[in-house]
Amino acid sequence: MLQANVKLLDHHETPQWDWQTQWTKEGFSIEGKPVEIDFKQISDRHFHILYQGLSYNAEVLRMDWVSKQITIRMNGKVYAIQLQDAFDQLLKKMGMAQVGKAKLNELKAPMPGLIAAIQVEAGQSVKKGDILLVLEAMKMENALKATEDLTIKSIEVQKGQNVEKNQLLIQFA
Repeated sequence: MLQANVKLLDHHETPQWDWQTQWTKEGFSIEGKPVEIDFKQISDRHFHILYQGLSYNAEVLRMDWVSKQITIRMNGKVYAIQLQDAFDQLLKKMGMAQVGKAKLNELKAPMPGLIAAIQVEAGQSVKKGDILLVLEAMKMENALKATEDLTIKSIEVQKGQNVEKNQLLIQFA
């Protein structure tokens, strides 16, 4: 099961409302209620959605696999989708989602792709949210960002290099 919190953002990135959604083998639900959605991919970043007889056009603006956040524009409004996999849900259920987060030691590729850009160098200090590198996958550029304040120990890849899922990209001090 994959869970997501969907937030409507205004131009100041301020949440206007928050929905709890779930995707399972059985289907899709919003706030715990099953819903029927027809979802069709039009191009790499564009989708067409039918929900309750209404048509929606969606465009993926940003996919950040490190922070598990996807930003989309749907019918002119911007939505932030915060994904939670089974592990995230278990930690939340146990009350451990924000407690004692371990220091990050390395960054691995969330998917196979091509290193399009490296924005940092060894020895550099970065702040939470800084872009570390850009991974091109499925014709989309995905900015991999620091999830906390860190210092770069070493960079294990080069621009233009193909990488596999879970391949070590960066080590942190």
